[in-house]
Amino acid sequence: MPRSTPAIVAAETFSRAAQPVLPMGDGLVLRPWLRRDGPEVYAAFQDSAIRRWHVRSADTVEEAGEWVDSWARSWSGGTAANWAVADGRSGRLMGRASLHHIELGHGEAELAYWVVPAARGRGIAPRAVEALVGWAFEVAGFHRLELRHSVHNAQSCRVAHKSGFVLEGINRSAGLHDDGWHDMHLHARIQPAEPAYAHRIPHAETVPDAATQPVHRLRR
Repeated sequence: MPRSTPAIVAAETFSRAAQPVLPMGDGLVLRPWLRRDGPEVYAAFQDSAIRRWHVRSADTVEEAGEWVDSWARSWSGGTAANWAVADGRSGRLMGRASLHHIELGHGEAELAYWVVPAARGRGIAPRAVEALVGWAFEVAGFHRLELRHSVHNAQSCRVAHKSGFVLEGINRSAGLHDDGWHDMHLHARIQPAEPAYAHRIPHAETVPDAATQPVHRLRR
């Protein structure tokens, strides 16, 4: 059945244009994934925090290389947009920022990210998020971007607030992790975006009580 309104985001944004390199400042960029990134992705997924919150593990460098290939291929189909967070001079991998669950018709997508252990504590995640949000709203024309994370992931919650994503609610028992089902925070930003400072809340309030509570383990 044809839509009565045109798609919010044109498919040609992905199918007829090369994936751009997005500057983040301080010499860092969001760039397309390259096959040579496989070993660094494998190393990143040896980190327990990345494995825990992304519920994925890489058993071999070859497997990580296959992920990288799939991230690169996803662009042209408009199903996902994956960038490597990297040093623009050395090419060294710092993390990942991506849009997935893209709905071109409604102009919606979900944002995800991770940062390698050696690069943490430098504000890289919020800068990557801001660069990606800027492209999504100002260039691609998305209307709504969502960000979900476990209620126990306090660090990701801080990044969401710092990046201007409003906490809209909790999706109960919506994320299956290794230790059971987690409630998930739902944050969002919409277009036109309000200034990020309008959504910031005092530091003491940025981590909800749930982030310090034990996880309800999955009964097997």
